[in-house]
Amino acid sequence: MVFPIIPGGPVSSQNAWADFFFFCPSPALPEVCMYVDEVTVVLVFVLSECGNITNLILCVSDFWSDRTPLHEAAFQGRLLHLRALIAQGFHVDTVTMDGVTPLHEACLGARYACAKFLLDNGANAMAVSTDGATPLFNSCSSGSAACLKLILQHSASIHTTYQLASPIHEAAKKDHRECLELLLARGAQIDLELPDVGTPLYSACMARAAACVEVLLYSGADVQIGCGPDSPLHAAVLGGGADVVHLLLDFGADGCRRNAEAKTPLDLSKPNSSVRAALLSRGPCSLSQLCRLRIRRSLGKSRLHRASSLFVPHSIKDFLLYQ
Repeated sequence: MVFPIIPGGPVSSQNAWADFFFFCPSPALPEVCMYVDEVTVVLVFVLSECGNITNLILCVSDFWSDRTPLHEAAFQGRLLHLRALIAQGFHVDTVTMDGVTPLHEACLGARYACAKFLLDNGANAMAVSTDGATPLFNSCSSGSAACLKLILQHSASIHTTYQLASPIHEAAKKDHRECLELLLARGAQIDLELPDVGTPLYSACMARAAACVEVLLYSGADVQIGCGPDSPLHAAVLGGGADVVHLLLDFGADGCRRNAEAKTPLDLSKPNSSVRAALLSRGPCSLSQLCRLRIRRSLGKSRLHRASSLFVPHSIKDFLLYQ
């Protein structure tokens, strides 16, 4: 077992060091992370040169090597330990070299109590790591609706400028339905298309996240917008989700659309597969289906919910809302 001695701490300047140093103390001290200042690091070197410390290992720092006890306690959900560390003087927004804060870790570990404690003590709900991840994104990644609600209460915006760390795309592809619904209720861009990532619907189709595909379609996502020339139906075929294919076709997906390689969804399907059978089972849209799609398109995403107030029979309202 290797225990890190990490330069920087409550009483130091917490400089960003290129290298960190490790040693192996008594194995009777499990989960011990010695967080020390620069003076202690120098003492460790002196003791090692005198032979008083063995097994000193030089290690290039990475995401894990400069994690502090605060980060570990937040990720593991050890609230009492977290309280004690803050009381000892640890800064609530201590960051790793990758810009990860304890709040990032609490949300990634779905630790609501720890996340709330950190926020109550001034943690930055909008902190961004070097790869663009925010506590909001990490909550969507872990699927913690509780953490997501908490972060939304402290966040001014749910939108991100980082293309690879979009909360709505993350929730969609991980099939975290409740998180996705919370984001949509807060005004997340349902058809946000990112380069090489596509729309949330495209991401969900590629990941066979049927529950989130359903949420997006019922909420008015454009069934034709995917990732460039590739449609969500192309993604569903590549993802191997026959149930997703059926959903997309129900909402008017174009089975004849060609991608950048001039291939249709049927061209991409494997012979004798359930996906291919789903594609072949559908004929042209019925007149009633075409009418439903036209009315929904005319209402638009922001007014779909008002279909229930139309002066038409309940059976027609239910039909328009796929109920």
